[in-house]
Amino acid sequence: MVSRFELEREIAAGEDPGQPLRRWLRSIRRRIHGRPALRRVYRILVGVLGGAIATLGLLLVPLPGPGWLVVFLGLAILGTEFPWARRLAAFTKRQLARFWAWWQRRRAERAGRRGSAA
Repeated sequence: MVSRFELEREIAAGEDPGQPLRRWLRSIRRRIHGRPALRRVYRILVGVLGGAIATLGLLLVPLPGPGWLVVFLGLAILGTEFPWARRLAAFTKRQLARFWAWWQRRRAERAGRRGSAA
């Protein structure tokens, strides 16, 4: 099982702004933001794509598979252009971290009870 420290380290590495792909994407976005009409089209496309992916994820939630992962992917896409989506994604990350910590404590308690009952 992955420890919380390892998970946080991997997330930090993935969010590092110095990665080549992130630098390349920043340069493209600078060019887009320099042209108001292109920026508007870009924001609309990001909104439609991110919204469609998030909606698809919500439809997949009751089914077995990666429903919530798809929802979070849609939020991440929306968060590249819309501050409200960025805040919602950050809130969701915090709640998921709290849930994950609770889940691990619960499993450890159950394992402890089983071990002491034997």
